[in-house]
Amino acid sequence: MSTRALRRLKGKQRGQEALDLGDLSLGDSPEEQAEAEVGEEQLDTANAANVSPPSNSKSSSRKTKKNKAQKNFSNIYELIGDAENESDRVSPDEDPEKNKASGTRKNNNKDVENQDQKHDEESTKSGDRAKKKKKKKKTKTTSEDEQLNGAATENIDLLLENVELSNGVSLQSEDCGCSVRRSVLHVEHRNLNPETELKRYFGARAVLGDQRPRQRNRHFHRSTWMTSPKESWPRFSRPGISMTLLESKNGVHYFTFEHNRDYQQVQFKFLDAVESMDPNNIVALLQLNPYHIDSLLQLSDVCRIQEDQEMARDLIERALYSFECAFHPLFSLTSGTSQLDYLRPENRAFYLALYKHMMFLEKRGCPRTALEYCKLILCLDPDSDPLCMLLLIDFLMLRSREYKSLLQLYQDWEEHRNLSQLPNFAFSCALCHFHLSQQEDVDPEESDKQRRQADQMLQSALIMFPGVLMPLLDLCTVQPDSTVSSHSFFGPKSQRGQPPALAELTALYVGRTYSLWKEAAVMLWLEESVKEVLRRVDAKEALIEDCQNKRKERYQSAPRNIHRHVLLSEIKEATSTLPLEVTTQPVMGFDPLPPLDSVISYTRPERQHVGASNESTLSLFFRSLLPNFNLQGGLRQEDDMEVARAGQELNQEVNRLMVAMRDMLANIRFQEPPREDNPYRDEDEWD
Repeated sequence: MSTRALRRLKGKQRGQEALDLGDLSLGDSPEEQAEAEVGEEQLDTANAANVSPPSNSKSSSRKTKKNKAQKNFSNIYELIGDAENESDRVSPDEDPEKNKASGTRKNNNKDVENQDQKHDEESTKSGDRAKKKKKKKKTKTTSEDEQLNGAATENIDLLLENVELSNGVSLQSEDCGCSVRRSVLHVEHRNLNPETELKRYFGARAVLGDQRPRQRNRHFHRSTWMTSPKESWPRFSRPGISMTLLESKNGVHYFTFEHNRDYQQVQFKFLDAVESMDPNNIVALLQLNPYHIDSLLQLSDVCRIQEDQEMARDLIERALYSFECAFHPLFSLTSGTSQLDYLRPENRAFYLALYKHMMFLEKRGCPRTALEYCKLILCLDPDSDPLCMLLLIDFLMLRSREYKSLLQLYQDWEEHRNLSQLPNFAFSCALCHFHLSQQEDVDPEESDKQRRQADQMLQSALIMFPGVLMPLLDLCTVQPDSTVSSHSFFGPKSQRGQPPALAELTALYVGRTYSLWKEAAVMLWLEESVKEVLRRVDAKEALIEDCQNKRKERYQSAPRNIHRHVLLSEIKEATSTLPLEVTTQPVMGFDPLPPLDSVISYTRPERQHVGASNESTLSLFFRSLLPNFNLQGGLRQEDDMEVARAGQELNQEVNRLMVAMRDMLANIRFQEPPREDNPYRDEDEWD
């Protein structure tokens, strides 16, 4: 065993020796001087023999100087600080003249110590020398690692710049319209987490509680912004979804999701499960593919219908986590420059997952977080707005009290989107001005200005959309005045005379935002504005007739994205106003009202005949009579000749069935029971 190991076992390692008062003296003790002399004699012998190189002599002189300096402390904490800063004080490029002066100064000592102390001194010096070498190596390796990391980051930055330049894109360059949209619809990562809003309401301790992550038995997942993985979820594996950058134009990146071959096969199985109308088939598919997006969305709707809100929300969060793990490195949720085309079926599931998650957050009491997701959906395709988020964003801004943001959005987008022609913006902006006028920290002049703007905007909204008032008062359980209900401008005649598209927008707004108008102050303000509107109507102002002509011309038919939004909102007052071409066609929860000009990347193969186990009882009965009978055999024919041939075969099968039924009925014989003479029969009994 080495001497250093023996000293470590005895507890004599540096910094572990027992300290007494003699060691804390200001001057040098005789023992310290003797130890210094031993070191000086070793230096003299080394220099005389010229065996060690100059670097060794310098290092040994530094060792003795350091050991001597370490004893001259009156405070033990200075010794600890000196040991920590040892590498800073000792530099490899010291002045050789200082080393010579220190050597001559040390040669003046004359006392000699015994051999045991000499051996201990040599062992400690060798240990210190080894430690210094290790420290030097560490500093060298850390400096080299920093250089390598710096070079790697520079290379990554250069690579990204080259990619952007090759695509003709710069993340900093944006056109005027996009910069305006970023200023209004800017998304922040921290606002995508509902816990941020809940902590602001109830505090961190009430929100987190026992949900804080434990260090033991902790599963490490990928860091995501939208959802956090739960321990109850199945183990994540790549479901087969990836994201690709299609093109970059005018500072905007256009991405799309892609499905590999395995995922396409699972998608075909999912479509078969949906057509079977049995949710158990979707559950069985999810057991094999726990992160299949469309299955999660469809099963979430089933759980929500069965009032299992917790499971429905959990399935949507799992779908979002699967999407976020497939993001492209350049795809950003907050920049506003990353867009997805809704015409591609692979991208629609991401829109729907975000929308459903947003609605769960709004019902959970997190309107600010729901607003952030609404802005995110709108930024994915602001020009087309496939889910028509402009019909919802005003409600969420009012719920989260983002009044100035709503007015800024109305001001910026009115020029190119005509937001004043939507009933929700016409009434919500007036309500924003009213709430701003009611704030306590506003100057009286500013409050009066906001109130005048609120009165003006509300009167204009009532003149343009008179059909909003009576349904709104009905849902607010307010009995209108007889002069209002009997007037032709607000009465039943105005309800019946609305164009179909305007009736749909009006019912949607009233059914969604009636709770915001129930406040007493808001209702009094509404009453004053209604009286003023009736006065202007009776005065026959030119604006009244002008708005009536606009209503007849502009709201004849609603676009497809508005119908899609009404279906997703599930507001009864609005869904009852949908046209027949929407209500008569089947609507799937995983893809409601797909665009007519969809961009199809892969098609579903011809469906095979379904086995007898999935058929109904009536189908099994007909199959038992006619083995060639197939209920779904002629439903998927698209060619006219095949349809005609299928009709002929169906007629033949029906004729054969009728012949078989006729033969069966003809062969039925009813036998009379044998008559026996009954001796106890009454003669007067009727036969």
